Amino acid sequence: MKLSMPLVYAGNPRESADQVAALEKAGLDTIWVAEPYGFDAPTLMGYLAAKTETVEIGAGILNVYSRTPGAMLQTAAGLDNVSGGRAVLGLGASGPQVIEGFHGMPYERPLGRTREMIEILRMGLRREPLEYAGRDFTLPLPSDQGLGLGKPLKLLNKPERADLPIWVAALGDKNVAMTAEIADGWLPFLFYPEKARGVWGEALDKGLAKRSADLGPLQISAGGMVAIGEGPETKAFLDFMRPIYALYVGGMGAKGKNFYNQLACEYGFEKEAAEIQDLYLSGKKKEAEALVPLEWLEAGNLVGPASYVQERIAAFREAGVTNLSVSPASEDPAATIAQVKEWVS
Repeated sequence: MKLSMPLVYAGNPRESADQVAALEKAGLDTIWVAEPYGFDAPTLMGYLAAKTETVEIGAGILNVYSRTPGAMLQTAAGLDNVSGGRAVLGLGASGPQVIEGFHGMPYERPLGRTREMIEILRMGLRREPLEYAGRDFTLPLPSDQGLGLGKPLKLLNKPERADLPIWVAALGDKNVAMTAEIADGWLPFLFYPEKARGVWGEALDKGLAKRSADLGPLQISAGGMVAIGEGPETKAFLDFMRPIYALYVGGMGAKGKNFYNQLACEYGFEKEAAEIQDLYLSGKKKEAEALVPLEWLEAGNLVGPASYVQERIAAFREAGVTNLSVSPASEDPAATIAQVKEWVS
């Protein structure tokens, strides 16, 4: 099992990025760089490539709307080159609030768009001319559009790897099935190991049945906060996760359009999901946070005595997780990474 963590920053991401070299020495395998509607991820990923030597640098995630397939190809190949073959391309549909609000693009056909993006990226990484006729992307532009001068072009530079790993963030059944079929890895969120099979098992099986043997086994990255220690003061760290769970379950989308709220329902927290959303959307965030089920917080994170944290690692492993993602809550994150690395190896 590999060990990864999200790059967590508030305000100045460069300060957090400067700490990654120490985490790399402690045994960190992968660092994930998010791109919601803050700074772009590729700039930070390039900065990390220059600061590190061995850690994989993953986009977690780039949305499939705000970049054309050609631009995404250039970004992926460029990052893989400057990192010496350490880039991981995480893709996702994001959500309508970000895509339509921040990027001004209609949130349409997220699954089809993701599938076509991956197909074009794989063509480009093999340095094949980009000639593609899909529902969302047509390359080159048809002769009756624009000036009619487009022709199939291939990437000028030779990519570092034709098989650069492509991961997909997915929660819905159809999206998870597609991910299991065509992606190298899957990025679920707010993962509850013991309930994962019941929620996504059928979708995963459906996708894996169509999966090409050339892709190898599906990789899965999931996890949460890690805090190792005895007593109630350690368990109290779970409260720091309440705002995140409440934000996603309650505020990440309108009623009926919130994927994370639906996930909470599928985990069996229908009552709490409805109440959290009502409170959050009415501005009562603290009240919403208080209703996040402790059961979910304990299962989705690794907080408690060393023996308990090891039990949670085993639960994630049993659920199929191949890349444990952790956010250390300690005064010495590198030491925490080193300890967890020993347990997952």
